[in-house]
Amino acid sequence: MRLVLCEKPSQAKSIAAVLGANKRDTGFFEGEGYIISWCFGHLVEPAQADAYGENLKRWSLATLPILPGKWKYEASKGKAKQLAVLKTLMNRADVDTVICATDAGREGELIFRLVYDYCKCKKDGARLPPIQRLWISSMEDKAIRDGFAGLKSGAEYDNLYRSALCRANADWLVGINATRLFSCLYDTTLSVGRVQSPTLALIVGREKAVSGFMPEPFYTPVISCNDFTAAGERQSDAAAAETIRAAADGADAVCLSIARENKTVLPPKLYDLTTLQREANRLFGFTAQQTLDYAQSLYEKKLITYPRTDSRYLNSCMEEGVIGLVRAFAVLVPYANKNERLISAACVIKDSAITDHHAIIPTLESVKADISTLPAGEQNVLNMIITRLLCSLAPAHRYEAVTAVIETGGNNFTAKGKTITLDGWKAIESGFRATLKTKPEEESEEEESVLPELAEGQIFKSVTATINEGRTSAPRRYTEDTLLSALENATDAPDGAERKGLGTPATRAAIIEKLIKSGFIERSKKNLVPTEKGINLIAILPDTLKSPLLTADWEQRLTLVESGELSEAEFMDGITAMLRELVKTHTAPLPEYMGLFAPSSGRVTDAIAVCPRCNSGVVEHNTGFFCSSRNCKFGLWKDNRFFAAKRKKLTKDIAITLLKEGRVHFSDLYSEKTGKTYSATVILDDTGDRVNFKLDFEGGGSK
Repeated sequence: MRLVLCEKPSQAKSIAAVLGANKRDTGFFEGEGYIISWCFGHLVEPAQADAYGENLKRWSLATLPILPGKWKYEASKGKAKQLAVLKTLMNRADVDTVICATDAGREGELIFRLVYDYCKCKKDGARLPPIQRLWISSMEDKAIRDGFAGLKSGAEYDNLYRSALCRANADWLVGINATRLFSCLYDTTLSVGRVQSPTLALIVGREKAVSGFMPEPFYTPVISCNDFTAAGERQSDAAAAETIRAAADGADAVCLSIARENKTVLPPKLYDLTTLQREANRLFGFTAQQTLDYAQSLYEKKLITYPRTDSRYLNSCMEEGVIGLVRAFAVLVPYANKNERLISAACVIKDSAITDHHAIIPTLESVKADISTLPAGEQNVLNMIITRLLCSLAPAHRYEAVTAVIETGGNNFTAKGKTITLDGWKAIESGFRATLKTKPEEESEEEESVLPELAEGQIFKSVTATINEGRTSAPRRYTEDTLLSALENATDAPDGAERKGLGTPATRAAIIEKLIKSGFIERSKKNLVPTEKGINLIAILPDTLKSPLLTADWEQRLTLVESGELSEAEFMDGITAMLRELVKTHTAPLPEYMGLFAPSSGRVTDAIAVCPRCNSGVVEHNTGFFCSSRNCKFGLWKDNRFFAAKRKKLTKDIAITLLKEGRVHFSDLYSEKTGKTYSATVILDDTGDRVNFKLDFEGGGSK
């Protein structure tokens, strides 16, 4: 038997249908020589710090740095049951091969390998059965069949796994040590991360540039020549602008020169995840996480190809198929420009630009699908992807740019205009955007108008001159669109520095969401604005934790691990050396920053666990266990009606287990109805507004 392990139940269902594994059992499908099972995302994750010692339950400077000699892992919260199913399946005597069918990328590889290693089952004295790898970019039936016909050896992806493991362990090390270090120093919970802190630093830096900006006035002389206007040079001095205006007003003007230039705007590239997220933010105001969620759902519904990609090109073997796709959509899509011939697909083909996955495109399934039945967000994202495919294979947009120089009163004025000679791909894009309910902000600016026919030496009698007044604009706050661009390109790096990205396309959305959840930034319409807490955190952090360049360098080193050019040990040695130096250097709070943070409701060094709402520390008080952040209302009261009715006390150990694992098992809960005791698991159900508890009766469901 061949055991196939997928990332999600929906993917397992699709694969089972193709392979003929039609028998459904608890946690898996079976049939035709296959067992198809699944994870629920991460089933295994790095253990909490206290797994390395009871003394690490309390946050203390004396215990830092925490550097595990041998890493420990544990079942993710609430997922132990499915993990047990997988361990049983791997131990089945008839299973001789395990096929990794999680998402074909770094994170998918990590999800599978951690489960595979955690199970540690043995057969005939040998460790786990050999691994094969399913590597596909679409959940369509044909893609699945082709993928199983060409399974790879799992060993080919060992370096990908090593890179993923290094990333996860490095994030754990920096998060645990830096968070505890600065939280203890300043006696308030301060979440610090390897990528999230440099991201926060970008947002804080931009906010300082905005708030510190001093606008300056400027003055632009303008003349009106019958059917068009021409602008003079911008002046910073109002008197100088007035002198130019006075000399021109009422005087004759002459056309000194006319320059005509034919220009071409090539079709846009296909979407990778980042460009899809950026444009969805501009067009619909979707957050990066929303766009990723919509795209992932479309992928699982077989309507688009794999979304977590950083490529904007296709493989050469896809050329014929993609032309067929475009022809099909050109008939179906109302705004497709049917009067202009589609060009060759060669412009979107570039094998050398593809690493793990090609660009995001719609599938043949989406041609047959009734898009109107999809949720609104998925409709919008799918229509974006279809439109981008049509645009990418459409003719270039062409226009004639005209620049005329007009002289009057001893000064030159310039008039610009353009005439479109071929709409090309712009006609498709304009047709799509015309279907949108709201117009993107950047499109509200006036486009260059068409100039009348002009000739050199042409005289314009008695022109009218005015002055347009304006003020220089402050830098714009980051939106998710512009922040994603900054993270991708490290655009805030100094000139001449090598530009490397922060995070990956698949992780950047989660970074933004974590900063918001931790209370370091807020959304203000489309803008991302740092809070006072976020600004203060960046003030106290050293460059090693907040520099985009330094963190981008770590991202580059992870790429070297993936390519086999850098070992795991070399990468992790660099991280641990940085943390040792960090703890050695920062032994006391900086006096000038002592007043930045409001005191916690309890000392952060006494935190027993992390708050499920805001990631601050939860501390014990006489009456219960409460979040140390004054802005968070989370709490577990010791005098708790739920526990009292079952003749249980909410002790510190029970609270720690609930906060850490989300549930705690009891074998002797009292029933007021029957007067007897029973066995059940109590589940912490925090809605964000109130704390509830549910009971799980060992597979009998919760209530």
